[in-house]
Amino acid sequence: MKSISVQKLHEQFGHFLLLDVREKWEWDMAHVAGSVHMPLKDIPSRINELDPTNSIAVLCHHGARSARAVDFLLQHGFTAVYNVDGGIDAWSREIDPSVPLY
Repeated sequence: MKSISVQKLHEQFGHFLLLDVREKWEWDMAHVAGSVHMPLKDIPSRINELDPTNSIAVLCHHGARSARAVDFLLQHGFTAVYNVDGGIDAWSREIDPSVPLY
């Protein structure tokens, strides 16, 4: 599985679709501006909303759910999919401290 650091994602933000797979209450509490919210459990029914030719960085709280989402997308023909190391927690600590920690 390919991964991407929050630093590299921040530097190349416009080159990726940032897919946030956390639950709605988590998204409401804290999210990265410009990301797309699609809870992990909804990906199978909403996969057609994603373009398999795009580069996609997948984010959750720390990286476990996003890893499952990356595996699922890879199994369904997506090739440029990356797990965001450390999730939104790392984003808040290393990139944007205005994003609340929880």
